[in-house]
Amino acid sequence: MENIINNNMSTSISDDLNGRYLTFHIADAIYGIELFHVIEIIQIQPITYVPNVAHYIKGIINLRGKVVPVIDVRLKFGHEETKYNELTCIIVVVINDMQVGLIVDRVDEVATIGQDELASPPTNSSNGANKYLSTIAQIDNRIILNIDCNKFFIDDLITGNMY
Repeated sequence: MENIINNNMSTSISDDLNGRYLTFHIADAIYGIELFHVIEIIQIQPITYVPNVAHYIKGIINLRGKVVPVIDVRLKFGHEETKYNELTCIIVVVINDMQVGLIVDRVDEVATIGQDELASPPTNSSNGANKYLSTIAQIDNRIILNIDCNKFFIDDLITGNMY
């Protein structure tokens, strides 16, 4: 009986978050990630370096006793590395029951995006970032590039690059 209650609660929460995206900045672009993947947003903190991982995997953090790998989204998208500042933060997400931290330049807001506001992303990109996109939305003269978490993490999960 307990599993049924928990499953129904998860479904209800997932339904409430449908169409809602946490938006954040990387360089001059605004990205979105489906809110149901987001666990929390934390300030940048000391990151323990892990050798022999992809250059964009900055290392691991200890989040309340749990080891969480941290990816610098800016680097994964092929942008130049920058110094972290007071706006830089880590978005902790869950994908395939694994928590991962995403370092972003700054978090923007939670946006509700209707199906009629979504379009398919272009198919080519000079830095390869488009291969990670699910949709693009235009809201209030802003373009939001929505990330497909499965595509974003698939290479690292398959190769074991996370740590």
